[in-house]
Amino acid sequence: MKAATTDTFAHRLLAWFDVSGRHDLPWQHPRTPYRVWLSEIMLQQTQVATVIPYFQRFVERFPTLPDLAAASTDDVMAHWAGLGYYARARNLHAAAKACVAHHGGELPRDFDALHALPGIGRSTAGAILAQAWDDRFPILDGNVKRVLTRYHGIGGWPGLPAVEKQLWALAHAHVEHVPAGRLADYTQAQMDFGATLCTRARPACVLCPVNEDCVARREGLTEALPTPKPGKPLPEREAVALLLENTAGELLLQRRPPTGIWASLWTLPQADTDAGMRDWFAQEIAGDYDNAEELPLIVHTFSHYRLHLQPLRVRKVALRDTVRDNDDLRWVARTDLATLGLPAPIRKLLGNGS
Repeated sequence: MKAATTDTFAHRLLAWFDVSGRHDLPWQHPRTPYRVWLSEIMLQQTQVATVIPYFQRFVERFPTLPDLAAASTDDVMAHWAGLGYYARARNLHAAAKACVAHHGGELPRDFDALHALPGIGRSTAGAILAQAWDDRFPILDGNVKRVLTRYHGIGGWPGLPAVEKQLWALAHAHVEHVPAGRLADYTQAQMDFGATLCTRARPACVLCPVNEDCVARREGLTEALPTPKPGKPLPEREAVALLLENTAGELLLQRRPPTGIWASLWTLPQADTDAGMRDWFAQEIAGDYDNAEELPLIVHTFSHYRLHLQPLRVRKVALRDTVRDNDDLRWVARTDLATLGLPAPIRKLLGNGS
């Protein structure tokens, strides 16, 4: 299969970006290393329109990297809650602390040092360097993988090491042709192009600025590329959660462990089975479990399984005398829920007046 030329790809993409790209995103004004880094982490597996309000609230609360490093875990998670993929927030917080401890409170302008920080992979490090400092580094996020597999006619699932290695080589070749001073624009152009024209379904090939050299378009492979990941059915799991309310109307929340799903977030006490939930209730709570009222089932899809969560509500309960509020179990007034990081489906449940 004949490879497409790399000589004019970047120039044509930049010409398109100058007219049709996104130039008014909040992290572009001002385009500081901290704001670029924050946006890159938030944009992982999340659309721009969803990220913008979260980004604005986050930088209002944590305007600088040292502000983020000094914040409590609860405060950080509360401002992330709803964005999902919570490991991103934990890594962001840990990386901010590492920058204060080892880099003078700033992101390092060095690829290896950036790549060593929690949550910053090879593509994210390149994106930060290119956008914050206009340094010559390529990126290879999902959008760019899709563009390059189509433009060069690369078969095979892009997650395979051999295919990804080939795509990185092409990304490096293209970035060498970007004019000096335009690395930030080129990085944004690739993301915009993949998000708006070279989309996963029904790409706008007629409007594409590089369609003359696109192998996929020429050979009728646009819908076939990139090669999809071999699929398998998503496992289904069930669990029970307790919405417990005391006589003051406060809700009992439990902090999740530091690893696993919803790690470090506050949520409802939960168990894999009704029997397990009943045992926990008997140990911790003074009340009648048999008075539990079933609430509407919550179905939430994680990246590796689908959870069917059955909430049960029991009112007018109390902690047993041997149990007290602590770092992992506490009564919370409804008016204080916004100060804690809650998983989106739990926040929605509690916000519905349940």
